Amino acid sequence: MSHGAQAKPATARKSQALSGTVRIPGDKSISHRSFMFGGLASGQTRITGLLEGEDVINTGKAMQAMGAKIRKEGDTWIIDGVGNGALLAPQAALDFGNAGTGCRLTMGLVGVYDFDSTFVGDASLTKRPMGRVLNPLREMGVQVTAADGDRLPVTLRGPTTPTPITYRVPMASAQVKSAVLLAGLNTPGITTVIEPIMTRDHTEKMLQGFGANLTVETDADGVRTIRLEGQGKLTGQVIDVPGDPSSTAFPLVAALLVPGSDVTILNVLMNPTRTGLILTLQEMGANIEVLNARLAGGEDVADLRVRHSELKGVTVPEERAPSMIDEYPVLAVAASFAEGTTVMNGLEELRVKESDRLSAVADGLKLNGVDCDEGEASLVVRGRPDGKGLGNASGAGVATHLDHRIAMSFLVMGLVSEHPVTVDDATMIATSFPEFMGLMAGLGATIEGGND
Repeated sequence: MSHGAQAKPATARKSQALSGTVRIPGDKSISHRSFMFGGLASGQTRITGLLEGEDVINTGKAMQAMGAKIRKEGDTWIIDGVGNGALLAPQAALDFGNAGTGCRLTMGLVGVYDFDSTFVGDASLTKRPMGRVLNPLREMGVQVTAADGDRLPVTLRGPTTPTPITYRVPMASAQVKSAVLLAGLNTPGITTVIEPIMTRDHTEKMLQGFGANLTVETDADGVRTIRLEGQGKLTGQVIDVPGDPSSTAFPLVAALLVPGSDVTILNVLMNPTRTGLILTLQEMGANIEVLNARLAGGEDVADLRVRHSELKGVTVPEERAPSMIDEYPVLAVAASFAEGTTVMNGLEELRVKESDRLSAVADGLKLNGVDCDEGEASLVVRGRPDGKGLGNASGAGVATHLDHRIAMSFLVMGLVSEHPVTVDDATMIATSFPEFMGLMAGLGATIEGGND
């Protein structure tokens, strides 16, 4: 729940066929980085398509607090950056609200500067572990003061001269990789990150686009070695942010599940490190047509036409988890209506998201009549293609734990299940997808409450 009385429950009910064409808000990962790199680069950066959710805006505010000038004119965000190495000491704590990406990446960016910076967040973010980012920063000479378990609030003080490191990422985490590379921007010499399992590569692509001297080598085993030359010049860019594949997942799964649906989703980021969900759904029998595939700003983009499909259960390859880690909650909902059993393994990362997402999903499924088993790092869902008995006739609400993806996933479920599905709070959807309610209603979805 959010702070007491402010929680706004929402209920989704069985809907008629969904139809229409929608454009998804900008990708969250690229939006965060656009504000960060634009604020750091010399000259002007112009951004269209930015995701204007609370998480991204908090990253923008942090960059403003360290000297970047950010304004909006019409649909375009204009940033006058400070120049690499020229961030100013923030006068107050940097408050990231619910934004784990913004917080962890900014720790890397700022931590190596020879001044104090303090990071705070909301109740959910304050519970999330930061040690995975703080440990490599310590190796670079950063002094860290943190709450128990390396949690927020965190204060960082960089050394006079940071030390470049070679860091092998111990888990598949784009945030850890990115934080180390961003720390390397203000560090003399070569900072090296070794990534045994590839994760989303927006940081590498965008840094190269801004002019950083960054190289990537992949060996025969798929291990990537990323080298960044520190203290180089970054130059402002023009960026059109493509649609977020993680947000796309919700109308996409809804269209697959609601009988008679035919929905087209425009301008979706199709970076191969982010399309695990689409691949998995296609293996389950989903009718997803990829149209107008193109390159935009170095990223793969396409339009998707999605039609109602009879899905079958599958076993999702464990190595696919990094490319769809945020999409497992809505995949679990899709699996609830698939014929047979869907097995998802390698989900330990879900335990340290905005909530313990694995438990939150399993609890929500059980509350709504789904036959499922939660393991230490796995989820098994046995589907009911007719949706009979699914949902909760008594109106009991799914505990969302301040987690936007839990809220949206279960609202999608209610569009297909026999009984309505209620979530205990929908206010936090605004952190990543403020347009969700309006967009779904425009397609014909029946959702009441929340932010309306």
